[in-house]
Amino acid sequence: MLALVLAGCAPLALAGNQKEEALADSVRLALSNAIKDATPPTPTFRNPSDAARYRNWLETMSYRLKRKLPDDQTRNEFLATVWYEARRAGLDPGMVLGLIQVESAYRKYAVSIVGARGYMQVMPFWTNIIGDRNRRALFDMQTNLRYGCSILRMYLDMEAGNLYLALGRYNGSRGKPDYPNAVLAAWNNWK
Repeated sequence: MLALVLAGCAPLALAGNQKEEALADSVRLALSNAIKDATPPTPTFRNPSDAARYRNWLETMSYRLKRKLPDDQTRNEFLATVWYEARRAGLDPGMVLGLIQVESAYRKYAVSIVGARGYMQVMPFWTNIIGDRNRRALFDMQTNLRYGCSILRMYLDMEAGNLYLALGRYNGSRGKPDYPNAVLAAWNNWK
């Protein structure tokens, strides 16, 4: 019921239709393990210069995102979580911000016409395949970002590192240029 209320209040997002694919048991297990760890994002750094680069990134991105997420605490938690989850999945945080810009325009409660949810527009079937079947959790910031980054990482691996094809697969529009081109263009805003 809550999902229906949230869906009724949230503006629709223009996400494609991710496809439920047959996954090898090892891939399903790896994805399941990737999203299970609910540890809050705590960045660790090898040296002080890495920590300084992170602080600079956070400050720069926070300034750029201020109009979309005006609350300082929300914006900083969001950016810290994007950075953490993207890095955890081996993705560029700026690329993830570009994907979120295209998918949901930074709307936590966005719901697409096909039912994809949250910042990264994760399809609810993923909660059945690799999660705990709690579709409402896709509106939780960290859960949504963890699912989205883990799924995109899987698609990158499936496409042998080809980001263009992986983005198409993520959006359910593999082979069509509009979505990957939009994400790659948006990524330029976050470099």
